[in-house]
Amino acid sequence: MGQSLTIRNLDAWYGDNQTLKGINMEISANQVTAIIGPSGCGKSTFVRCINRMHDTLPGARATGEILLDGESIYAKDPVELRRTVGMVFQKPNPFPAMSIYDNVVAGLKLNGIRNREKLRTAAEKSLRMAALWEEVNQRLNYSGMSLSGGQQQRLCIARALAVEPSVLLMDEPASALDPIATLRIEELILELKKDYTIVIVTHNMQQAARIADSTAFFLNGELIEHGPTSEIFMNPKDKRTEDYITGRFG
Repeated sequence: MGQSLTIRNLDAWYGDNQTLKGINMEISANQVTAIIGPSGCGKSTFVRCINRMHDTLPGARATGEILLDGESIYAKDPVELRRTVGMVFQKPNPFPAMSIYDNVVAGLKLNGIRNREKLRTAAEKSLRMAALWEEVNQRLNYSGMSLSGGQQQRLCIARALAVEPSVLLMDEPASALDPIATLRIEELILELKKDYTIVIVTHNMQQAARIADSTAFFLNGELIEHGPTSEIFMNPKDKRTEDYITGRFG
């Protein structure tokens, strides 16, 4: 099952440049939360703070609290945290020297699982959940790079799901894909929220409207507004949200 997230007074910097300013936000379990806003507003930094990938960048730091089901993420080992909070990036990134099968089970092997039956079962389950099994089950030993862009992105989602996270972060997972592949990813996200909490960064306003239960609008490193998606799009409380959604800037 998914876990809830509580963000309190989150500030983040790259060197001297402050990219997030006092973010306070509740993210409900087993819902899709969309993060929208113009380029450079802090969306990607925000999701990278949730699984502490921001910490790995030279000169980057963050302060404040992020709680996962009430427990601080900073109390967890970062590697352990990233098993619980998975990440899917904008550009599909299968491991190039690995087969489709080895891509999916890479995280499990890293965690010390060697039992072939367990690995095989986990691979099939994850590929089924990522709606990819029917397309690849006859060629699991082919390179992950042999797949189309949309298939590669679903392979990366399967890889993230294999270690059984409770939260899935997605940083513009469909921006490099064609409309058909984008639709497959969106259908998949709606299916996955039964079992996972999903936070998706998107530039695509229609996508947020289609798949998100709640939407947060970021601007210049600040959270301007967060609420049910229908309210944010149809009846925003802040004029800046309205201006962005109606295309006056961004």
